[in-house]
Amino acid sequence: MSVSQANPTKQKPVYAILIAISFAHLLNDLLQAVIPAIYPRLEQKFDLSMTQIGIITLCYQVAASIFQPVVGAYTDKHPKPFSQVIGMLFTMTGIVLLAYAPSYYWILISVVLVGIGSSIFHPESSRVAFLASGGRRSFAQSVFQIGGNAGTALAPLLVAWIVIPKGQIYLLWFVIFAILAQITLGFIGNWYDKSLRIARRRPKKDILIPELSRLRVTGSIIVLLVLIFSKYFYVASITSYFQFYTMDRFGLTEVQAQVYLFYFLIAVAVGTLLGGIFGDKFGRRLVIWISVLGAAPFTLLLPYANLEWTAILVVIIGLIISSAFPAILVYAQELLPKKIGMVSGLFYGFAFGMGGLGSAVLGWLADSTSVTYIYHICSYLPLIGSIAYFLPDMHKVSFRKE
Repeated sequence: MSVSQANPTKQKPVYAILIAISFAHLLNDLLQAVIPAIYPRLEQKFDLSMTQIGIITLCYQVAASIFQPVVGAYTDKHPKPFSQVIGMLFTMTGIVLLAYAPSYYWILISVVLVGIGSSIFHPESSRVAFLASGGRRSFAQSVFQIGGNAGTALAPLLVAWIVIPKGQIYLLWFVIFAILAQITLGFIGNWYDKSLRIARRRPKKDILIPELSRLRVTGSIIVLLVLIFSKYFYVASITSYFQFYTMDRFGLTEVQAQVYLFYFLIAVAVGTLLGGIFGDKFGRRLVIWISVLGAAPFTLLLPYANLEWTAILVVIIGLIISSAFPAILVYAQELLPKKIGMVSGLFYGFAFGMGGLGSAVLGWLADSTSVTYIYHICSYLPLIGSIAYFLPDMHKVSFRKE
């Protein structure tokens, strides 16, 4: 039986599992976000160019993206409740190697291992959030996602506190977070395993299939992927290079620059939760439209702002642009309700892939021009959000049972 047939509709959310999977996501993404957070230190120690920094992100994101749809498609048919524990072992190994990495090439190997861990973690974890949602799917995905965003936001502060003053080897302290994640994922795996055994004993439930042509479904998925491209290409400009931008333009120290990056990342965490709540209440198509296109006025202003307004604008941008992902993911799952794992893997993988590609391209552009110039170019990316107009309104679409 496909896991997607264990539909949790008309039940209450399993809050303990939602909180646990969100916490596991926090720990997982905190460990991933250590990579860009130590870029300034790696740049100084190994005399790296912006292009080389972009390649680090590309290697990590490609490893994190390529396997996700494959893992998701496989676990749609063969659920693996404890696969996330294995994924965390890859991540932990990558962090240990990164702490000892003596050269640029060892850094690349380290981040690839972290990326593989991420590719195993996300599809099954997203499915756990789906199963525990009780029908409140945007809310459940946003709770899951806010954990990851919070972990991403915490990483620069912890790196500034632990690693920057003392050195690369102090990354070993982050292994504690990996061990804590293993314990949490073991608890989640037990619940997931029991849920699967219970679901196998129950009659199969009907799945609601949207009455849309294959061409319309395919076109809508393509539109959603283009929106992911515009969102994560822009986010890559912040997560990979915003520290260098504030240090170069405003003369901030390395630690001060980490704090300004934190402003953006914590806003992303809050915006993700709001996007999930509003998506369930007002419709996912509206949230997608407002989130991606609505950030445009503020991204266009950012390259011209002083230091104080830069802090304000990155918070506003983070709040708005981050609210789209839970709505986009659940919207895609509604289009393809029999392929929850594959869809989750595809969209998480594509998001990571676009982040990696964006970082590499922008690193090359920064070397060719300047770090400031890339924000002039990227400021136009949210305007791509206007193509959300072509998404069907799912409130007006008929569904059939299968």
